[in-house]
Amino acid sequence: MPFTALVQSLKNTPFLEETAQRLQKSSPVRLQGANRVAKGLTSSALARKLGTSLLVVCGTLEEAARWSAQLEAMGWEGIYLYPSSEATPYEPFDPEEEITWGQLNVLAELVDPRPGIAIVCTSRALQPHLPPPEALACYCLTLQPGSPYTIERLSDELVRLGYARTSQVESEGQFSRRGDILDCFAVSAEMPVRIEWFGDELEKIREFDPTSQRSLDAVSETVFTPVGFGPVIVPELEHRITPQMVAELPPAWQTAYQTQIEQGQAPEGLRRWLGFAYDQPASLIDYLPPDVLVVFDEPELCRLHSQRWYEQAQEQWEHGVGPIPLHTEYSVLEERLTDFARLELRELVEEGKSGNLGGRPVPSIPHQFGPLAERLREYRTQGLQVWMVSAQPSRVVALLGDHDCPSQFIPNSQDFQALDKAQATRTPVALKYSGLAELEGSVLGTLRFVLVTDREFFGQHALTTPNFVRKRRRATSRQLDPDKLNPGDYVVHRNHGVGRFAKLEKLAISGNAREYLVIEYADGILRVAADQMNALSRYRTMGDGTVQLSRMTGKSWEKARQKVKKSVQKIAFDLLELYARRAREKTRPFPPDWPWQREVEDSFPYPLTPDQAKAVQEVKFDLESERPMDRLVCGDVGFGKTEVALRAVFKVLTSGRQAAILVPTTVLAQQHYHTFKERFAPYPISVGLLNRFRTFNEKKDLLARLKTGELDLVVGTHQLLGGGIDFKDLGLLVIDEEQRFGVAQKEKIKLLKTKVDVLTLTATPIPRTLYMALSGVREMSLITTPPPGRRAIKTHLAPYDPEHARTALLQELNRGGQVFYVHNRVEDIAEVAERVRQMVPSARIAVGHGQMDEGELESTMLAFAGGEYDILVCTTIVESGLDIPRVNTILIENAQNFGLSQLYQLRGRVGRSGVQAHAWLFYKQEEALTEAARKRLRAIQEFTQLGSGYQLSMRDMEIRGVGNLLGAEQSGQMNAVGFDLYMELLDEAIQEIRGRTLPKVEDTQIDLGVTAFIPADYIPDLEQKMRAYRQVAVSANRTELAQITTEWTERFGPLPSAAQQLLRVMDLKQVARVLGFSRIKPEGTNIALETTMEAPAWEQLSQSLPADGKGRFIYQPGRVIVRGLGALGSAQQMETLIRWLDKIQVPELEAVS
Repeated sequence: MPFTALVQSLKNTPFLEETAQRLQKSSPVRLQGANRVAKGLTSSALARKLGTSLLVVCGTLEEAARWSAQLEAMGWEGIYLYPSSEATPYEPFDPEEEITWGQLNVLAELVDPRPGIAIVCTSRALQPHLPPPEALACYCLTLQPGSPYTIERLSDELVRLGYARTSQVESEGQFSRRGDILDCFAVSAEMPVRIEWFGDELEKIREFDPTSQRSLDAVSETVFTPVGFGPVIVPELEHRITPQMVAELPPAWQTAYQTQIEQGQAPEGLRRWLGFAYDQPASLIDYLPPDVLVVFDEPELCRLHSQRWYEQAQEQWEHGVGPIPLHTEYSVLEERLTDFARLELRELVEEGKSGNLGGRPVPSIPHQFGPLAERLREYRTQGLQVWMVSAQPSRVVALLGDHDCPSQFIPNSQDFQALDKAQATRTPVALKYSGLAELEGSVLGTLRFVLVTDREFFGQHALTTPNFVRKRRRATSRQLDPDKLNPGDYVVHRNHGVGRFAKLEKLAISGNAREYLVIEYADGILRVAADQMNALSRYRTMGDGTVQLSRMTGKSWEKARQKVKKSVQKIAFDLLELYARRAREKTRPFPPDWPWQREVEDSFPYPLTPDQAKAVQEVKFDLESERPMDRLVCGDVGFGKTEVALRAVFKVLTSGRQAAILVPTTVLAQQHYHTFKERFAPYPISVGLLNRFRTFNEKKDLLARLKTGELDLVVGTHQLLGGGIDFKDLGLLVIDEEQRFGVAQKEKIKLLKTKVDVLTLTATPIPRTLYMALSGVREMSLITTPPPGRRAIKTHLAPYDPEHARTALLQELNRGGQVFYVHNRVEDIAEVAERVRQMVPSARIAVGHGQMDEGELESTMLAFAGGEYDILVCTTIVESGLDIPRVNTILIENAQNFGLSQLYQLRGRVGRSGVQAHAWLFYKQEEALTEAARKRLRAIQEFTQLGSGYQLSMRDMEIRGVGNLLGAEQSGQMNAVGFDLYMELLDEAIQEIRGRTLPKVEDTQIDLGVTAFIPADYIPDLEQKMRAYRQVAVSANRTELAQITTEWTERFGPLPSAAQQLLRVMDLKQVARVLGFSRIKPEGTNIALETTMEAPAWEQLSQSLPADGKGRFIYQPGRVIVRGLGALGSAQQMETLIRWLDKIQVPELEAVS
């Protein structure tokens, strides 16, 4: 981290050496005249000088988050943000789980502290709200390889700590057991761990990815805390509360005690009971090690916030119950800290007071490097050491050099020899930093120190809004399975039609055991081998009507399928014609990346996810080719689609051409405008905004600059599609959420698309768009990997209840957040706002809807985004793209009236910052829901995992249909066979028109007598076993089978023989399917490979057979016979076939023109 070098430099200045000596006395040391960055540098330097840990106390959680980001940049290895709820301990509800888990993360560290950690908190954390340290220590468990814990003992301990046993660990607070393997996700950890035993010896601890379930790196130890404070406090309550005390409690408390505490469960509002459990409840102060430097940031503000909270708590206490108060005067808290070294930091300078750091801001004159260079030369003349921190340090050094101000970029901030040399000559030093800390320049005269940042160079500000985010490392993309089968689901079998999945059962035939899916039909049942389950697909249709099961006897299903097959021929021809026409079109290719491209990409403060990186490469490849780009980037809300677009736009602009970004709403246009303008600030790029808030003269000027080429990038709403828009040289059109535009606007977009490269961004593509992408007519990039720290939104579906709504509002507001309250009727939205105001009288409430005056709406939205309001009661104007990181709860009234895509978009407005977000979907209890409404609500609740937008669109197709593309006749055909089979038949039609030299085989049936299944004692859980079978059935190649082998071994232990045979069967299936064989079966001493390929095709294939197999294969119409192989054992038959068929080289397939 670059700031490590700055801290090291400041540590040995005479002023701070003297301050360090004063800190060792009992009275606090007061320093003034320092902005936030200077405060962080000074505090870190002093703690390093004293060799102590650091505790920073702030007024608000938001300010604490800013401090946390800065201290992380200053080289602290252990940096912890201690979160606290602003609710009083007398409220009848608990703080958010994320807050409790964040607290436990810090407390687990303090129970057995390591030296040199930094903790940031608010003054609220100093209030009593915790069990004593010695009580919590009994519930903190540290494990290492060799620890004396058997798997049974650890399981019992985890239950005592409150962990829930599940079949698979996916989120915090869960553990599972499989043989000698135990998985657990500690609530204080960033990743779950997999613990393995050899006999009774704890042998190995590894982290694993909770989404892919794959093991990661080994760790030397892991710490388990309780899942909350309930497991610690409840036993004390059971022990200390007497029947007489219970009799004196209010009725609601008595009920909670009898129904929950006596049953060993923690009641809601557990903090209210803390005084019953302990004579002296603890605060964070009680957990601090003795050698810690306590820093108060703006102590007057800390005192003010603490006093307001105290008065609120005192008022509730006077009307409440409990043996002792759980709130303390701030002066008493200060008194408790007198044993620690204390430092008070203030930004404003009071005349006559000592400890003045002489701080003043560096004048911010963005892009004016002449005056800035002159000022830096002045600082150098005054003997001040100039440090420059930038995301583009090379560019800064070059621009200053152009104005006779030499400086030096030192790539390695730990290269102290180079740093000392530069300091000795007073050469301004440039260091690279592209993190999340909010930086601003400062001159500290007393310390002979100057810091200059990108704010002064380019006018850039922080890219994120500070907030508490409990640390969590990146997880891989979770591949949701829209085809997941549950008993009772309707399925389609290609040869037998629509049936209903009943159960999974094991059968032994001729002594060989396999598992089968039992499918019910109108006239009987069908058993499908589990390794052939890819022959089945979910039955998805457009309608809500009753599903009619097919009959296995008779010709009705075959007739229906052939009718559909014939009808898709025309669509296949049309699609190929469109594809060919696009392939013939040419456009000017863009050149490879310029050096500036690397600079702007390096300035992004987050690492790209693998999906993002792949999407960026695909988009760049499209731009550099002669073929016009028409790519759809489909990614979940907040997964980084905008960054992909930003890099594409920058590539186009630095090639000398123009770009346009088309968005559906005014507010989103404003947001994109600020994002692109901020990121492009260091470069000579002009960005304009066109929306309804622009005056006539502003629009006229913008259009003129577009025409002359003076304006490089324009961000706009549908006004970009109006008349009079004339670009000098438009190279790229970016469309955000295309489905939000009307029919007329889409026609205008279609005209624009024929002339330029087009990049479309969406989280839930409309069915037509998704259909075209799936059909291979439009390129698609999927971004399904969540960014680091992102959490799936918790979705609550319930009948409307004012008390539920009030609790949801208070829980968000008490953690310092904001709320969207969505009501989609303008007529009575004012009444709803008044109802919300009565629920939470202390909240600041604003109203926003599309029929407001333009200026009023904009000012309301911007004020809400700026934190001036707590709750925005609004219509679906917040649906598209709006990004306000403080908003982490959304309540939606009458959710049954919204479309699935709308619900998904609305829910995606929260959870953007890594904070655990909540979406409450309320419906009217008294109204009967339609079947379609029930499906929508079930779907939105089912797809709660990150990255589920693509799968949600598949469900959207199922619910709403693709009628606008297919028309009435084709819609009926699709209903007859289901969406998935319809798409298969369409794909086959396309392949037939293109021409194939080998027959296409969907699945190869293996009838060799092998025992191949997953034993019940290997994967006992039915849902996991079904997922494992599907994993095998849909695997595409040997690499994927090897990955499955590794995953199963890691998760469930060594593979039993039957499971190994199952994977070998799949290996043979894959090889045979590619070669066009539909079935492999024994015929006496021979083996028959059934196929529809013609003799010339087999003649070409057989040329690459190995020498020992060439004479064995004989082609006959409809099959290939392998002589003599049937005399071998079934396992040997399979291995020999795999070896021989694996050697056959598949010829390239040529399209027939």
